[in-house]
Amino acid sequence: MANKNVIAMKETKVKELAEHIKGAKLILLVDYRGTTVEADTKLRKDIREVNGEIKVMKNNIIKRALDANNESGLDDVLEGPTAIVSSKEDYLQPLKAIYKFSKSNENYKIKGGIIDGEVKSVEELITLAQLPSREELLAKLAGSLLGTISKLAIALDQVKSKKETV
Repeated sequence: MANKNVIAMKETKVKELAEHIKGAKLILLVDYRGTTVEADTKLRKDIREVNGEIKVMKNNIIKRALDANNESGLDDVLEGPTAIVSSKEDYLQPLKAIYKFSKSNENYKIKGGIIDGEVKSVEELITLAQLPSREELLAKLAGSLLGTISKLAIALDQVKSKKETV
């Protein structure tokens, strides 16, 4: 029979993780097998820079915390070593950092995740990670608007020049 102190400690971890999951915009479950300490340290630094965090926890604790939040859609991916990547502020930047890292480290795999309370498949998460950032989209919009405005200015200048010659 398990020690009562150990059970109480695990229950505390489950409650803490359940609260953390409830307030997070992004929860990613990742397989970190075969990742070197150097690569993991760099990834943790990159995740911290985008206001995210990584925790390695036992699958049983993760499952119980997910169940406490009525999130049973990820139970089937809780096999093997699992780390939780989370963010309370933004879901896209930490997701992009994990995706970029997984492209250069073939053993590091995204298992599944939750974005704003909705369970997402690996394919959906990868599709979101490949989207351009908000800043990139705004820059593209500004560039296309400037291109259109400059063409309009040239056309108006040509009309003005034509009327002056007539």
